[in-house]
Amino acid sequence: MEERTVAGRRDVVVGVLAVQGDVREHIATIESLGGRAITVRRPAELAAVDGLIIPGGESTTIDKLTRTFGLAAPLRELIAGGLPVYGSCAGMIMLSDGIADPATDRSGNPQQTFGGLDMVVRRNAFGRQRESFETDLDFAELAATGSAAAGDPVRAVFIRAPWVEKVGEGVEVLAQVPAAGTPQAGPRNGFGDSAAGDGSGDGSGDGPGDGPGGATGGAGADLEPVARIVAVRSGNLLATSFHPEVTGERRVHELFIRMIRGEA
Repeated sequence: MEERTVAGRRDVVVGVLAVQGDVREHIATIESLGGRAITVRRPAELAAVDGLIIPGGESTTIDKLTRTFGLAAPLRELIAGGLPVYGSCAGMIMLSDGIADPATDRSGNPQQTFGGLDMVVRRNAFGRQRESFETDLDFAELAATGSAAAGDPVRAVFIRAPWVEKVGEGVEVLAQVPAAGTPQAGPRNGFGDSAAGDGSGDGSGDGPGDGPGGATGGAGADLEPVARIVAVRSGNLLATSFHPEVTGERRVHELFIRMIRGEA
């Protein structure tokens, strides 16, 4: 790849997977930090990027479309080879090695992920759209960016969000929603057939939201709240359950750029 420099520093090119999801918000955030952002819809476009963002949206739709467009296999190979990747919300699911409650298509085949992060996530974990919420989080490894100090809390927006149920030894937990701030546990068994979903499922795109064990009842509804992992890092991979790109929070993306440059 041709070397690009800006003010003596290498100018990184960040691709945003643009098959579905909140693509424009990620592009705007990267550009506000002085990076160059491009959309990625075809396998050939991956050669132009130094890092990739998998946006929030619908994980089952992202899975289906990346396989249709021939992106899934090259992405798995690049991730395994060390490409820096940041996944938010549905992107977190796509980077996980395991899903506790995978959606299935009409033939009964479970959804697929790109993998790379040794962890298990649960879709729809914080509930449906009406259970979306905001909270302040302590977040490790951030640097001062703009008017935000490194130690300032991150204002996190959870829109039909997943959480991480367990991580492997090589995965660093960067942020958790503490037990006192964790809403009632969401669905434990998923929301049904996402392939037939009507868009009313969670931010990871995982079905209509009326399956067993929904946010208003079922297993988990009467459990004591516990802290929930919502941001992780392992090597060149970064993932959050929430959407920093929708609140004006730029430090998570700034961390990702530093990761691409080898500075974090």
